[in-house]
Amino acid sequence: MWSYQAPLRDMQFVLEHWLEAPEAWRHSPTFEALDLPLAVQVLEQAARFSQGVLAPLNASGDRQGCQWADGQVSTPDGFAEAYRAYVEGGWPALACAEALGGQGLPQLLDAALQEMLYASNHAWAMYTGIAHGAYLCLKTHGEPWLQERYLPGIISGESLPTMCLTEPQAGSDVGLLRCRAEPQADGSYRLSGSKLFISGGEHDLTDNILHLVLARLPGAPEGSRGISLFLVPKYLEQGERSSEGRGEGNGVCNGVCNGVCNGVRCDGIEHKMGIKGSATCSLVFEAAQGWLVGEANRGLAAMFVMMNSARLHVGLQGLGHVEAAWQNARDYAGERQQMRAPLRPTGVAAQAADPIRYHPAMRRVLLELRATSEGLRAIGYWAAHLLDQAEQHSDPLARQQAEQLAQLLTPIIKAYFTEQGFRQASNALQVFGGYGYVTEFAIEQTLRDSRIAMIYEGSNEIQANDLLLRKVLGDRGQAFDLLLAQLHAEAGRGATVAECAGFAGQLASLGQALEGLVDEVCEWALEDVEYPYRAAGDFLQLCGLSLLALAWARAARVSRVLPESDPLRVAKLETAGFFFSYLLPQAEQRITAVRGARAALAFI
Repeated sequence: MWSYQAPLRDMQFVLEHWLEAPEAWRHSPTFEALDLPLAVQVLEQAARFSQGVLAPLNASGDRQGCQWADGQVSTPDGFAEAYRAYVEGGWPALACAEALGGQGLPQLLDAALQEMLYASNHAWAMYTGIAHGAYLCLKTHGEPWLQERYLPGIISGESLPTMCLTEPQAGSDVGLLRCRAEPQADGSYRLSGSKLFISGGEHDLTDNILHLVLARLPGAPEGSRGISLFLVPKYLEQGERSSEGRGEGNGVCNGVCNGVCNGVRCDGIEHKMGIKGSATCSLVFEAAQGWLVGEANRGLAAMFVMMNSARLHVGLQGLGHVEAAWQNARDYAGERQQMRAPLRPTGVAAQAADPIRYHPAMRRVLLELRATSEGLRAIGYWAAHLLDQAEQHSDPLARQQAEQLAQLLTPIIKAYFTEQGFRQASNALQVFGGYGYVTEFAIEQTLRDSRIAMIYEGSNEIQANDLLLRKVLGDRGQAFDLLLAQLHAEAGRGATVAECAGFAGQLASLGQALEGLVDEVCEWALEDVEYPYRAAGDFLQLCGLSLLALAWARAARVSRVLPESDPLRVAKLETAGFFFSYLLPQAEQRITAVRGARAALAFI
């Protein structure tokens, strides 16, 4: 009773009209051979894989879960075969540089791929979700020999990476970690310690697993300034040793692979509320051999390349859950008949009972699901497009501004998208009534799976603090001014269009309110050191709503290029009207809450 169809028409609308991405690709030497038909073809192939291979494994993977025995993890039936199909399709290489063996396509297309993977099967996609971030981290900070040895496996999908930060006593505060790294005469290091909550720390999808591990060198400074990053493979090549700093591991692999076992052991897996098909592992490192990535004691700087990519991907998990919830709630509401609705669409005859989608309470929920899903898609794809521009744009100033905007959007996307993923899954469950609470209808799995995204990769509270304290107050709103400029520019363009003038006026008013509020927040933060921490959560929610306002003001305006008879044009204008009437008023509440946070919180 659960299904998923990739929203290809809306994806194309965002690429072609909302972002005007094909025009940007024509001015990029890297993407000049890419056009809209080719991009759509890529998305169609991704949809076939997601719908045909991954979606059928979603419920069965949840029921079966992962199994651990003697340090080995077995993933649910079909997961390994799906991964082989993923690799054969070339999907791991999609947004990797051609010079390194990748396909050289934009991160924008990769964002669309990730949305489909997470909407189809969140648990399975956990194994692949960190790979692009690991590729970027190693490409940016790895020594040439390390890149030559390990990047090809990540790009081809032969190896899967992990991100090993968390320890029992060190969650959000990574400065408390105790994992140690001892330098060796051959230039390598021996790592010892424990890590937990490691997604994909052990599995049966690939022979080798590449662990990117945060650890401390002897004599390192205390706290986060004394952390280094290391690459620690599960297996080393048989007898590998050279002056380049590569050495042997600890013991023989007993025929599992052609290499040498390293000192990494999976001590168990977690039994979780959701994403049960994803192996969440406890790992023990016992003098495991690894190599430094980046500079000593500057591991967080190297890891943040990976984490920023991961946070965008986690935001896309939220989008995937909203989309899946919307589709299934819409379909159910069209089939389930209960009571007579007060009104019906024109031409629909009266019946003893109507589909519940005709009832105002359900229409309200369904419209919010649609408005949220399509709005988040525009903003999430915009962030990925900004990352492409930050790397590829011919104008240095444009590259700099694209990078600033992408950095500003990252914590909003991670936190706001994931909260909406859980909230809208809950709203969708309400459409199903009592049936939504039983496993046969699977919306309860979407609700369970979506909850973790608000916690990992930096909890949403951490993201809110990062946004307000580092991204806004850190430069007294200079980067935020770039976002305000986007709001004002869209309001100006929309004001010239009769159908969109009302939306444009509301967007302009919101931009002015935000501008004044940021000035106030900067001033109050100088007077009260705790104030921005108290205001951060509401400020982030306000920014999320503001981004949706931008998304819908632009969507309404650019939808006018579609034929008047096109249902998509009609739907965009209807949904924009719903957003500005029903959802945007929440912004005033958030503004009031940000100002109200000047009142101190009592200690509990």
